[in-house]
Amino acid sequence: MSKPDDLLVDIATAVESEHTNQMSLTVVVPGAVITGRLAPEAVWRERVAEVLKDSNQLGAFAPIFTGEGADRRAQRGKVPSHLHFHVARILQGSLGIPETGGMYRIAIKDVSAWTVGDFSYSDR
Repeated sequence: MSKPDDLLVDIATAVESEHTNQMSLTVVVPGAVITGRLAPEAVWRERVAEVLKDSNQLGAFAPIFTGEGADRRAQRGKVPSHLHFHVARILQGSLGIPETGGMYRIAIKDVSAWTVGDFSYSDR
């Protein structure tokens, strides 16, 4: 999308301001369909930092996702530029990858289509 969808920006703003992670969303971006729940950026960053900190190889990257980031975001203003998904999957055929859900950060301007709710597969 050359201009971000105002309604999608409003949804992201509500997630940020209410600090909720209950909004399920499915988005289409170049090369992928991603489905899952939105999280406030601060919560998303904290969770990514926790995962990195527990890694022997990637632990040094954990501080990038905490601390200074919040200060920079406060200076930029309140309008979100990205969606922060957690417990999310990339939809590929009849699979959701990864099965347990992952953490994805997607630029709102890159979303070409979206719908409220997440998609699940069943063997029925």
